[in-house]
Amino acid sequence: MGDVLAGFHAVWEFDTDSVLIRFERGIRKPKLFQALGERRIPYEALRSVEVSRGRRGTVVLHARPRPGADPLMDAADGQLKDDADPYRLVLPADRADRAGYYRDRLDGLLGRDADGPADRYLVAAPEAPLTFKAYDGKATFDGSSVAFRWFWTGASTAKWKSGDQSFAVDGLAGVVWRSPENGSSAPTAPGAWHSGYLRLLAHGDEEEDGRGADQDPASVIFGLGYGPVHESLPFAAAVLQAVRSTGPAPAPAAPARRPLEPHRGPADIADRIRQLGELHDAGLLTDDEFSTKKAELLAEL
Repeated sequence: MGDVLAGFHAVWEFDTDSVLIRFERGIRKPKLFQALGERRIPYEALRSVEVSRGRRGTVVLHARPRPGADPLMDAADGQLKDDADPYRLVLPADRADRAGYYRDRLDGLLGRDADGPADRYLVAAPEAPLTFKAYDGKATFDGSSVAFRWFWTGASTAKWKSGDQSFAVDGLAGVVWRSPENGSSAPTAPGAWHSGYLRLLAHGDEEEDGRGADQDPASVIFGLGYGPVHESLPFAAAVLQAVRSTGPAPAPAAPARRPLEPHRGPADIADRIRQLGELHDAGLLTDDEFSTKKAELLAEL
């Protein structure tokens, strides 16, 4: 096509076989869009294209990807709010005719398999290396493995005792991401506060168990300011794409996760309690947070 359609938060550049979405930067722009920068969406990755009336005198051109075509949307699993959906182009209401024109043009370019799931990812995930800080640890992905390094002020005793973790991509079966903006669906330990998590699933563990993410060494939990959508979702998408690209694999002889550091002994736990006391005295931990964490640590002595 060679045409360009500019909206409030993005510009869509239409090519013969794909649309390049360039997300604009700015204080008022969604942070997820700024983190993504730009994305090329092949028409064969789309399931449908719709036009609808938006809020406050706007019209929305909304492309919907096929299941299995975009790792970002697979990882999001329907949890993104409308204003953070990268497939929605919001336009002034006076461009409704233009939006309808492009809807019709795109509808004619959808592949014959548009109604079915894609057999491979057609849209690229953000590239590694990627990293973000969760509430209880730092997550890093170098393209071949995921590492979790625990923060002693946030990690549960179960995680601290298990040691920092590393997970080879070829030992993983999937990734579960729960948005930090939609509330938590996992049980938490007393005194813990979080509203989402990222969990890695090993081969043989394709479904989540009943264990809370705060107790699972294959998970990091999110909290206020820790693991925001624009950092944790692209991370989850990149890992998911890498996992899927490895294809099915037999169950590994050894567990997918391996500790990077030895378990902490009594002396280490005592040192952690002293450090917690210093943070409490400095006003960085509340009485409840200090008491809960101290009780967890003393239970291990």
